[in-house]
Amino acid sequence: MSDNQEATQRLLQDAARRGIRFRAGLNDRGVAPAADAVAAVERFREPLPENGATDEDTLALLDEIGSPAAVAMAGPRYFGFVIGGSLPVTLATNWLTAAWDQNVGMHEVTPAVSTLEQVAIEWMIDLFGLPEATGAGFVTGATVANFTALAAARHRVCMDAGWDVEGLGLIGSPPISVLVGEEAHPTLTKSLGLLGLGRNRVVRLPVDGQGRIIVSRLPAIEGPTIVCTQAGNVNTGAFDPIGEICAAVRPSGAWVHVDGAFGLWAAASPRYQHLAEGVGQADSWATDAHKWLNVPYDSGLAFVRRAEDLKAAMSITAEYLLTESEYRNPSDYTPELSRRARGVDVWAALRSLGRSGLVELVDRCCRHARRFAAGFSDAGFEILNDVVLNQVLVSFGDDPTTRRIIDEIQREGTCWCGVTVWQGKTAMRISVCNWSTTDADVDMSLQAMIAIASRPV
Repeated sequence: MSDNQEATQRLLQDAARRGIRFRAGLNDRGVAPAADAVAAVERFREPLPENGATDEDTLALLDEIGSPAAVAMAGPRYFGFVIGGSLPVTLATNWLTAAWDQNVGMHEVTPAVSTLEQVAIEWMIDLFGLPEATGAGFVTGATVANFTALAAARHRVCMDAGWDVEGLGLIGSPPISVLVGEEAHPTLTKSLGLLGLGRNRVVRLPVDGQGRIIVSRLPAIEGPTIVCTQAGNVNTGAFDPIGEICAAVRPSGAWVHVDGAFGLWAAASPRYQHLAEGVGQADSWATDAHKWLNVPYDSGLAFVRRAEDLKAAMSITAEYLLTESEYRNPSDYTPELSRRARGVDVWAALRSLGRSGLVELVDRCCRHARRFAAGFSDAGFEILNDVVLNQVLVSFGDDPTTRRIIDEIQREGTCWCGVTVWQGKTAMRISVCNWSTTDADVDMSLQAMIAIASRPV
């Protein structure tokens, strides 16, 4: 082994030791970093060195300053956003595939990871109950998954109207109507803006007290139309009545898209799949594997019923690209040509969990959510949503009081929950997505939060 190889091996072993130590300490530290650790990150602000530092010193500095200042998002008591912590197997495969350093664009260049991604796609199509011929692409997260799926929607509704939007753009094209629920996630609106469909031109549909689109209030559909639905409201966990919406708008030729960033995973559970009734009737779907599947960032997925629509919106050609292949070329289905092998982590999670393990993970997180809701309700605090999935909204009184208590909970460090505003009322949002959260973690968090909320001012 050469000196360079030995040095590289020592460096990677050191990085592994530091990463293992960080993960091992997640249960024994506050979820939020201490104030002095946050202040210490200013040490990163140094002039660019004239002469490079050693690899060992750079790694050590990153660990010594960065690790204490990192929020314990990967730990069992982080409930702030709808994100899970990486399963051990997915962290391991992430490290290994980073070492492979594959650019997943073309199958003939990266056959192993391209095949693994295709296998993972086929498994998810089965789990979600989507049509067998569905096409899919691995992207960065739910925002780009929505963007990618909606690009396919834009392609199809324009093509049906006799317009080549990829070739001619939107100038002079037939107008496209876009319908979204009043409680649609803002990243969906962002995606529509990026696609040239406009953030402010959308028709906002009335919703009920849980954020579900009211089907009876759908307007008449005329011309090229995209209807955006939601599987799992980010505040309440509620699902739009997707099957009913499809039945209502499909005769008019509208495209139905499902933003299922985390909620789509509920379709895999016999206990919760009723929430997603009719989801397979839609035309496209977006989800995020780094949420409920607990894989590392970034692992979004766009699914489209007709794979050719996705490919038409995303594929490119050039003389140096190996685009003619009997196999699926990953870059034909994503905005990026160059990207990491993110699908391997999804494959590893699904293979490690199996169908029964995924179902147990979803069901357990939902059970934890109900445990949170019951604990707060028993303590006299108001639960603002129907706890149908893994989301809980808690009010501690008026808005200033609720915000003050959330701030104190975040500083105290036992757990971390975020603030939201639900239909005009400030609330604390609890999102349970982590594979490692136990009943004991829920009880510990409840005890700390209720104690803070019950203190006299």
